[in-house]
Amino acid sequence: MNESDVMVYLMTGFLDSGKTQFLDFTLKQDYFQIDGKTLLILCEEGEEEYNPMELLKYGVVIEKVEDQEDLTEEWLEEMNKKHEPERVVIEYNGMWKVSDFESMKLPYGWAIEQKITTVDASTFQMYLTNLKPLFVEMVRGAELVLFNRCEDKKPLAGYRRSVKVVSPQAEVIFEDEDGEVDNIFEDEVPYDLKAPVIEIRREDYGIWYVDMMENPDRYKGKVVEFTAKVLKPKSFPSKVFLPGRMAMTCCADDTSFLGYVCRSSYAPKLKAGQWVTVRAKVRFANLSVYQGEGPVLEAEHIELAEPIEEMVYFN
Repeated sequence: MNESDVMVYLMTGFLDSGKTQFLDFTLKQDYFQIDGKTLLILCEEGEEEYNPMELLKYGVVIEKVEDQEDLTEEWLEEMNKKHEPERVVIEYNGMWKVSDFESMKLPYGWAIEQKITTVDASTFQMYLTNLKPLFVEMVRGAELVLFNRCEDKKPLAGYRRSVKVVSPQAEVIFEDEDGEVDNIFEDEVPYDLKAPVIEIRREDYGIWYVDMMENPDRYKGKVVEFTAKVLKPKSFPSKVFLPGRMAMTCCADDTSFLGYVCRSSYAPKLKAGQWVTVRAKVRFANLSVYQGEGPVLEAEHIELAEPIEEMVYFN
């Protein structure tokens, strides 16, 4: 066996978020068929149920884990020997910390290939308010986040930003009963993109930060103005700094500094921790700090500013 012979697909989401429906459909599709056996590990039971005999036609065998303490490295090793799967799909319990599984040592040859999260849009706000740390773990590193049951389009832009700030690489899809919801984000920003200087208010910083990452064409060549805190990483040249703000991505103990690279001849005079108002022209370039292409702010004017104490929000 090679290092990643057995691809592991990790399906996360709260109870009744549509995990079973998504997997039951996917496992039967032609594009998902393989020659060997697929081991489907179920960690919770929702309203939807699988038909084990029908899934056998597609080479899928089911094993169940009722308690988290039973999902151990030893048990996974036992399942590997019992079934010798070519692929493993795990429908994870929404009330278990995803990091508990991600930190486990998987059987030799197993490797997480893809992480997918399903979300019931009708209950998302309630879960986000009460169980935000669990949700953040679900979407961190996810390739796909699927919001279903999207009856109200108004909050969806905010939902997408909540995901993107945790997992910028994630594809976020919204579906209602009729299928995929389109054209819900076009021009939905609370500032004037056509203004000579796009002024980013303090309460809109998070929206701007995510939107510029997602829609670079909107900002190329534009001039923006915002207030931020100075960060001066040691690896940066003297005329480059990182203006940004702190954002609470999970809880009070899980914050991130969100900022974009800024070039200015005035940068050597700035001190880390100072608050400044920056007016800068936006361009994009490949930089190691972004691990690819990202915004570069060419400063036109910088002046000291009053501190902004509150955290960044994304709705």
